[in-house]
Amino acid sequence: MPIDQDDATAREAEPRGRTLLPGQRSVVHLADTSGAVRELWSSDTVLVEAPNWTLDGSALLLNADGDLWRLPVDQPVLERIPTSGHPPLNNDHVLDPDGEHVFASANDWHLYRIPLAGGAAERITGGPDDRPGLMHFLHGVSPDGGTLAFIGLEPASGVDGDFGTARSNVFTIRADGSDLRQVTDDAAPTDGSEFASDGEWILFNTEVFDGHAQLARIRPDGTGLEQLTFDERVNWFPHPSPTGAHGYFLAYPPATTGHPADRPVEVRLVEGERWSEGRTIAAFNGGQGTLNVNGWDPTGTRFAFVSYPIAD
Repeated sequence: MPIDQDDATAREAEPRGRTLLPGQRSVVHLADTSGAVRELWSSDTVLVEAPNWTLDGSALLLNADGDLWRLPVDQPVLERIPTSGHPPLNNDHVLDPDGEHVFASANDWHLYRIPLAGGAAERITGGPDDRPGLMHFLHGVSPDGGTLAFIGLEPASGVDGDFGTARSNVFTIRADGSDLRQVTDDAAPTDGSEFASDGEWILFNTEVFDGHAQLARIRPDGTGLEQLTFDERVNWFPHPSPTGAHGYFLAYPPATTGHPADRPVEVRLVEGERWSEGRTIAAFNGGQGTLNVNGWDPTGTRFAFVSYPIAD
């Protein structure tokens, strides 16, 4: 579903993404299931966000400056992927299990399917099965690639882009834009909806339990809501591994509101489904962009995240 050309032209003037602060770097890290962490790549000129891992395990996919970029792991040089037919992209993107496409959220609040080799994007949302005015933020794809899990925002004001009055809930939609379904129906803020490795659960973070973000899971049909973390920290973005043997998530300091950038955050590694027993393997300046989407490699033995250190 192509976007309107006049709309696309108008959006060229919009901001294309976050930029680095003075003295700041974006640093891509690799971690393994032992908890060991190493630096893969860094830049003091470009702010990259939200790494995914390609299906062949050779490269990371990140967003920067409204576009998608490839970062080969063996020779880490950042390469822009030449895509077209979409507004600037944000940090909500996941790999299609076919290994040849990526599903991505753009700054018109719609979802797109984009060839990893480069080329024209296809818009998924906004069709007759979608809900008018719904803002779409992608976080997960089912193991068979047929269903997308996203956070849908519905501004109470009716004004497109009004985040202040918006209710956020978990939705699913078929990858062809059909069969929209609302999974949760809460006034509490919700984010990070992602399928478990077997497709039987959707994991996400929500404030419905105790007023600050805790990890949770729910069946795709909206039943079986279960709280997974119970501590005082503000926990976001649960990422289960492809095998289900591990997971990781982002932990903010207590009383953090939302998922802001440039906060003292922790990456916590999880054994199996014991999300409440996550152990800290890295602590740094980060938050927004660090691990908004699943960054496990296809074997489930390594994952990626981004820190944003600022020089003293």
